[in-house]
Amino acid sequence: QIGHGRVTGLIGPDGAGKTTLMRLAAGLLVPDAGTLRILDIDVADDPLSVQSAIGYMPQRFGLYEDLTVQENLDLYADLQGVAHELRPARYAELLRMVGLAPFTGRLAGRLSGGMKQKLGLACTLVSPPRLLLLDEPTVGVDPVSRRELWAIVYRLVREQGTSVLLSTAYLDEAERCDEVILLHQGRLLGHGAPADFSGPLAGHSYLLSADVPKRRLQTRLARLPGVVDAVIAGESVRVVSREAAPPELAGLIGTVPGLQVRPVRPTFEDAFVTLLRTVEEGSHADPAAALAEGVRRSVPSGDGAVISVDRVQRRFGSFYAVKGVSFEVRQGEVFGLLGANGAGKSTTFRMLCGLLPASGGSLRVAGHDLRHAAARARARVGYMAQRFSLYVNLSVRQNLAFFANAYNLPRARRADRIRWALEGFDLADHADLPSGDLSLGYKQRLALAAALMHEPEILFLDEPTSGVDPLARREFWQRINLLAEAGVTVLVTTHFMDEANYCDRLLIMAEGETLAQGTPAEMKARFRTKELPDPTMEDAFIGLIERRAEDPGAAA
Repeated sequence: QIGHGRVTGLIGPDGAGKTTLMRLAAGLLVPDAGTLRILDIDVADDPLSVQSAIGYMPQRFGLYEDLTVQENLDLYADLQGVAHELRPARYAELLRMVGLAPFTGRLAGRLSGGMKQKLGLACTLVSPPRLLLLDEPTVGVDPVSRRELWAIVYRLVREQGTSVLLSTAYLDEAERCDEVILLHQGRLLGHGAPADFSGPLAGHSYLLSADVPKRRLQTRLARLPGVVDAVIAGESVRVVSREAAPPELAGLIGTVPGLQVRPVRPTFEDAFVTLLRTVEEGSHADPAAALAEGVRRSVPSGDGAVISVDRVQRRFGSFYAVKGVSFEVRQGEVFGLLGANGAGKSTTFRMLCGLLPASGGSLRVAGHDLRHAAARARARVGYMAQRFSLYVNLSVRQNLAFFANAYNLPRARRADRIRWALEGFDLADHADLPSGDLSLGYKQRLALAAALMHEPEILFLDEPTSGVDPLARREFWQRINLLAEAGVTVLVTTHFMDEANYCDRLLIMAEGETLAQGTPAEMKARFRTKELPDPTMEDAFIGLIERRAEDPGAAA
C-alpha cells in the first residue's frame, strides 16, 4: 500500500517486475491473481476509470517524433478529453514548468534526450492526474535534466497533492523518495523509508585509499573475503563489509602502500547491493576471472596518442553541433566524454567511430587519419552502441557468429572466440535465446562481447550502462577495468556521474564546445569550498554547466 501525496520509489534489478507492476497499475495488463486497487477503484473491473484519473509515462515517453511539441500536446489533450477552452492556460503552465515554451514549433524527434523527457512529462500532465506513474523517467538524460525533473515532481506533490510512483535505475534518486518498494524476480523484498534499509548497515561501510591507482585498488578489494561491495568513489574505494567491522586487510598489508580506512555513513545503495547479493549469492562467476583468458595484453608504446582530435567541427546545414573540439587519449587510458543532452558528445563519438565525416579539423584513431583510412581504423576498434545494436531475432550465439563474420575472423578462431564470449560473459545458459528476449543487463553483456570478438586495441562505449541496474553496472566496470589494465584504450560516454570516477581523464562538452578537460579530481577541485569540502562529480558537472550559463565565454 502507498499513501496519498507521497513520492514512492519502485526499485529492483533488471527483470524484477517494475514495468509489469506499472502496467498493471495503469490497467494495461490484467492480473492473473490477486486484487489491485488504484484510487479506490478495482483496476480489473474498471480500467477506463483508472486511466482517466492517472498519468502514465512509459520508459520511451510515448511521443510522436514526426509531430511538433505543440502537436504532441494537442494530441494528448484530445486523447484525455481536455476541453478546448481550458487548454491555453494549461499549456502555458506546463510549458513554463518544463521550459519548452520557446520550442513549440520544433519536431519532437529533433529534441535532445532531456527535452524529450520533459515533453513526455508535460503530455502526461495535460489533464492533471491524481496519481502519476513514471517508469524510469530519468534514464539516458544528464544530471541537470534529472534535477529539473525532480523539481517538477516535488512541485506537483507540494502544490497539487499528486501521488507519485516512479521506478528508477539511479539509487541516489531512491534516497529522495518518501518510501521505496524493493522488488526482485517479481517478489517484494522490502517496503519502507530509505533509512529503514540503510540504517541496519551502520558499521559496514568504509572508504579506503592508497598510493596505488584506484582501479587497481578496487579490483584487489573486491576479491577480499567478507567484502560485499567495492566501488570507486571519488579518489577512494567505497567498501561494504559483510560484518559490522572493517574488512580484513591482512592480504593487502605490505603490497598496497599508504592504505587508509575511514568509516562512512551507509547509503540506500549499500543496502540495495548487500540485499541483492545476499539473495543471489553464488549465482554469478567472477566476471574478471572468466574474461581474463581471452584478453590480448598490449604493452604501452611510449606516450603517443592512440586517439587524436584536433579542432574538429561538425556542421548540419548552418548549425554547428561540434565547434573546434581538441583532445588526445593515450594507450590503456579510460577517457570519459561527458555533457548535457545536446552538447555534441554523441556527434563527436560518431565521428571518431568513422560513422560521420567531420566538417573540419582532423581525427586520428590508431594512427589512421579518418578522412582517408576510416576502414583501417575501424578494424582496430570495438564499438558498443547506446542501444546495443543487436539483432533481436537472432539468438545470442547467432549474434556472436554474425559479429565474428563481420570482423573476418578465421573459422577456427571464430569458434574459439564464441566459446570465450559465452563463458566469459556468463551467456552459455542463454546461448539459444533470441537476444530480444534478454534482460537489459544480459543485452549489455552480449553487446560488449560482440564488440570484443576481434580483440580490438580501442573500445568505444556509447552510454553503455544506460538503464541497467547497479549490479549489472558494477559487473560491467569490472570488465572494463580488466581491459584497461591489459592496455586496451577505452573511450566512454556516460550520464552516470559516479562512473566518471572510473575514468583517468574527462572532457566535458557544452553546446558543441569544450567546457572543461582534466582528471576527475581536477574537475571536483574547482568546486571545493568551505561549505562543500568534498564535492562529487555531479556537483562539478552541474557547477560547470551553471557557470557557463552565467558566462557563455567561460569554456576552458
